[in-house]
Amino acid sequence: MRTCALAKAHDVARRHPDRLVLGADTVVSVGAAASDILGKPRDAADARAMLRRLSGRTHDVVSAVVLVRMGERSVEACRQAVTRVSFAALADDLIERLVASGEPLDKAGAYAVQGLMATHVEKLEGSWSNVVGLPLELLPSLFADVGERMEAWQDW
Repeated sequence: MRTCALAKAHDVARRHPDRLVLGADTVVSVGAAASDILGKPRDAADARAMLRRLSGRTHDVVSAVVLVRMGERSVEACRQAVTRVSFAALADDLIERLVASGEPLDKAGAYAVQGLMATHVEKLEGSWSNVVGLPLELLPSLFADVGERMEAWQDW
């Protein structure tokens, strides 16, 4: 994840030297093996398989967030967030309706906690914003890691 988040940020930073660029990548982990890492599903069948695998289980949502600047004042910092999420058991007809909605097709682990799966989460331990896609509570320390104050970059 760190490598992917850095690649995303570096791609943008190369085109905008001396600008701070935030990059992030999120995966769902249902175990310790590489095959237990769930990214975005390839298609509807893959989304179904992911949701069946997560049904009635606890899993980790892991995000790497990086802040980079290339150019004369290059900097790079990385932080990681882990959130444990427990799902209720999902009936096959529910999984079919979820996949038919299209919502799972572009989400790590094939679900959006703020979307249709919201009522099927039994427990969430850690950062809710991490599961949505960007662990906001990491941002102040990430900016501090590169010698910046986040407030100076917020556009109110």
